[in-house]
Amino acid sequence: MGKVKVWLSWSTGKDCAYALHQLKSDKKYEITGLVTTLRPTSRSVAMHNIPEELLKRQASELGLPLYCAEAGIGEHDQSFEQQMRKILKTASEQAVSYIAFGDLFLKDIRSSREEKMKGTGIELLFPLWKKPTRDLAKSMIHSGFKTIVVSINLKALPISFLGRSFDEKFLSDLPPNVDPCGENGEFHTFVFDGPIFRHPISVDLGETKIEGDHAFIQLKGTPAFRPTLP
Repeated sequence: MGKVKVWLSWSTGKDCAYALHQLKSDKKYEITGLVTTLRPTSRSVAMHNIPEELLKRQASELGLPLYCAEAGIGEHDQSFEQQMRKILKTASEQAVSYIAFGDLFLKDIRSSREEKMKGTGIELLFPLWKKPTRDLAKSMIHSGFKTIVVSINLKALPISFLGRSFDEKFLSDLPPNVDPCGENGEFHTFVFDGPIFRHPISVDLGETKIEGDHAFIQLKGTPAFRPTLP
């Protein structure tokens, strides 16, 4: 029996990267594509604020095709829904059985995803679901993933956490009420290296922007330099 084909919902961050790592280690799955959502005006990944250029470099280093849908006002506008239907039609035509997500424990998000996928003929996978998040965070680090914190919720963390490396020191510095993986939206990340990448992705840390309760650091791709992280 051949491997089961899977596409992965890709946000550019650590959770989806580690989910991909876990799926690739399971011999019954074949990962054949990445799906992501872009803001049409800024051409960046929602919540992570990662420019399309770096998103495409990730996909290239992962050796996987990328399927993008543009979300305008929220993720329920008609244009977005039409694009997603086209993407799912392509998945079905390519005999994809599952779309996987890096969700950890938020039941409302999982239920929403399951509801949207009803009737598509494609099932959902949650390879990291209910894993203890402190253990999971340490596994990500010890597995060799190199990650930058690119977005924080200022209600949960001071701005000094922005732009830091997601490492053991970062985990030890987190306030006790912040989830170690940031699953409640406390922070978001960008993965630039790890066991699933062909080569590291070189980036520089750019300017910081604040939008309401969230702060973002702009990443810029560079040809020859690894990021300098505090």
